[in-house]
Amino acid sequence: MPENLLQLDGRVIVVAGAGGGGLGTTVTRMAARAGATVIGVSRGKENLDRHLGPLVAEGLAVIPVAADVETDEGVAAVMDRVRATSGDLHGLVTVVGGGPPQTWGPATKVSRAAWDALSSTNLHSMFFISQAIAAQLKAQGRPGSLVAISSITGVGNMPYNVGYGAAKAAVLSVVRTMALELAASNIRVNAVAPGAMSSPASMLPPDPALERRAIPLGRKGDMEEVAGTVLFLLSALAGYMTGQCLTVDGGISLRWSHLRPDNTPLLITNQDFLKAMKGE
Repeated sequence: MPENLLQLDGRVIVVAGAGGGGLGTTVTRMAARAGATVIGVSRGKENLDRHLGPLVAEGLAVIPVAADVETDEGVAAVMDRVRATSGDLHGLVTVVGGGPPQTWGPATKVSRAAWDALSSTNLHSMFFISQAIAAQLKAQGRPGSLVAISSITGVGNMPYNVGYGAAKAAVLSVVRTMALELAASNIRVNAVAPGAMSSPASMLPPDPALERRAIPLGRKGDMEEVAGTVLFLLSALAGYMTGQCLTVDGGISLRWSHLRPDNTPLLITNQDFLKAMKGE
């Protein structure tokens, strides 16, 4: 066992969803600085150039791959890159999916198309790349660590966001099932459920007063705080953990204090969006 249990020297980590400039990019940077060779995957080359290009220029072992892991072709492209990369395949982080504003609304009004789209982007894309990486690890007889990004919405509930919450809850079911199936091969499977974060993708503008009311720790989380939890799960420090979900939410899930009496989130203040969310 290495002296520094957080080091990932000589190991290859795939990060699906690395090019958005938020959590996936932060995980890529921190894993590479911990010694890993990181295959950073994103749908668009432009995002990869913008967000991973500086990491490559810094001299970090980051390999950008433009591929859509929501498709079989995209998964195959990632696996081709994995097999061509020097080092020992060790793990995967899936930072995929999301719940854009137009998908919010009363459960009674969610369309089949919206439901299917949320399931595909949040669940299918996580599962099939996880399946491929796990199969490769098993074929090589290597231990490994898979980490899926879920959400506190999947751990608890978020009114007016049923499709996203259901998909992220399903991610946790996949994590627990794969953890049990792969344990005999020493492949660990865990999840991280972030709460409100300061992120380029966040639709929540900074509001310190509301954050103090809604979040027990009084603020939104930083990308590095969530990415650090991911790094822990990838590392030897978490060698006896599998099938678990670590919630990184500033304490919101302890009391769900972020909801108004009408079940809308305190941190969302745009009145037009709130009306649309409730179907008004």
